Amino acid sequence: MIEIDDTVLDDLRSGFSLPPQPEILRQLQKELSQPEPELFKVAQIISADIATSAAVLKVINSPAYGMARTVTDIRQAVMFLGMNCITQVVTGYLLKKAFNQDACCISLERFWDNATDISKVAMLIGTYMKSKVPIENLQLLGLFHDAGIPAMAMRYANYHEVLTRAEERTEHSLEYYEQQHFVTTHTVVGFFLASSWHLPKNICQMILRHHDPEFLRGTIPQIDKQTFAALKLAENLVCEAKRFRSSADWFAFRELVLLELDLQEDEYNDIKEDAEEIFIVGG
Repeated sequence: MIEIDDTVLDDLRSGFSLPPQPEILRQLQKELSQPEPELFKVAQIISADIATSAAVLKVINSPAYGMARTVTDIRQAVMFLGMNCITQVVTGYLLKKAFNQDACCISLERFWDNATDISKVAMLIGTYMKSKVPIENLQLLGLFHDAGIPAMAMRYANYHEVLTRAEERTEHSLEYYEQQHFVTTHTVVGFFLASSWHLPKNICQMILRHHDPEFLRGTIPQIDKQTFAALKLAENLVCEAKRFRSSADWFAFRELVLLELDLQEDEYNDIKEDAEEIFIVGG
């Protein structure tokens, strides 16, 4: 179980410059908190930023969302997907814009490419699942679960060395190596970032505990366990496709994940083949 003590809290407050919640997201969440949120106002908030609108339409028209016809404006997007879903898509886009490469000791392009791949594979897994998990949650968690990494790379000049060690010595997870060198970990930092952006509490908990197998043994809603399990499977499939090895903590999660997703070996292999196709065709 992850513990967040006063030392960690003090370090986060004094040493980290976490990206503030974007104004667009604040406005969206404010509208959604109304007793009767208005579709027109949600579309208007998003449409006010051309870059955000274009990015949202690109995501929604991707194969993952399976639209019967091309969505051409934000009002259509909100109508088809619903206001909560569109907000999650916007959040994912805004997150990728929130960090400054000049202040970061790792390649943000490489980092976001990998996060995007995990997000895509998580959504693919969602199409195989026997119960309906909101695809927007898989998309957002895939992007956001490691968001503490760029924040750590902005805080610690030697963070890239620890990240490299974790990639080369996979007998332990990145979280393990972070604990040897720093007062906090990317999971804790990611949790605080997600919380400060007012993401759903269940998503924040998954970010905090995404290296903790006990999450899948806890008494939490099954839909949360399945969302979490889809993330862990996606992490592993991306690692196998790009690095030709299992992810560092897959051995601790494999049986729990396959059990939670009710996947047989042949179904796992089918998903793996489809995931590899994403990389072959360039996503």
